[in-house]
Amino acid sequence: MAEIKRISENDIETVAALESEIFSDSWSAKSIKETYDNKSALILGAYQNDALIGYVIFYYVLDEGEIARIAVSPSHRRQGVAEEIFAGLLDFCKENSIERILLDVRISNEPAIAFYRKSGFADDGIRKNFYENPKEHAILMSADVSR
Repeated sequence: MAEIKRISENDIETVAALESEIFSDSWSAKSIKETYDNKSALILGAYQNDALIGYVIFYYVLDEGEIARIAVSPSHRRQGVAEEIFAGLLDFCKENSIERILLDVRISNEPAIAFYRKSGFADDGIRKNFYENPKEHAILMSADVSR
């Protein structure tokens, strides 16, 4: 089981390293630091034996939020880490009266789409050619988390 908590500034480079390992359009450490400093953003990390093994980057305003990234290191996938991260995010949403979460996901990312649907997200539409490297459509999804 992972411990879910806000990352520290010392973890920014680790998040950037995981980004480059996982995503073809990875965020730089500078971008992650800017998000870390943003008062309307949250970066929660999943830690196992004090090592960062996953994270979620979340932006929010008023009663809505958007998952910009959710990722788990390849060696820790299929172990429930994403579910633990998402549960930590839901706790944050309840504490901050956030009622709806939005996200977009690559149309080819079937494991992520299945995870989101299992977590209560519904498809809202398609954003054509949203992603680069490679160019790909995004599925827009949302979930009511006010319950």
